[in-house]
Amino acid sequence: MAKIRHIAYRAADVDAMAKFFVDAMGMTIMQKRKNSAVDLTDGTTNITVLPLVPGRNGEPPRQGVDHIGFTVENEAEACRLLEAAGARKIGKIELGSQVHYEVKYQGPEGIVVDVGHWLGTAPIAGEKLTETSSQTISKSAQTPT
Repeated sequence: MAKIRHIAYRAADVDAMAKFFVDAMGMTIMQKRKNSAVDLTDGTTNITVLPLVPGRNGEPPRQGVDHIGFTVENEAEACRLLEAAGARKIGKIELGSQVHYEVKYQGPEGIVVDVGHWLGTAPIAGEKLTETSSQTISKSAQTPT
């Protein structure tokens, strides 16, 4: 079964929102990215606070949940099921840090769902990584932090 391991939230003030999660919920900041995004963790789930940007197809910037990410037991099967359910693949992001990548799908009502791994997240039982994710993990394991 898929487990939610990542929530991306768009905020007008990224630093203030990250501070809120640290102060109010006890989360830990894992990294601050060059694009001003902040990755936080509770040890199981990653929350990424993203800066506001114009939406897809030129829509105005929108605060709130941007997308939800899942770690799955079998990535190839999860991608197949997403496509069988009508989702379409819209991108892939490999950030090169420790097991940090995602394959993005768009489903009903425009919901964006990611399959992948994020900093500060817990693994799930029975995970079978794809060749791409194994290469990403191998590369990041060799990269000093």
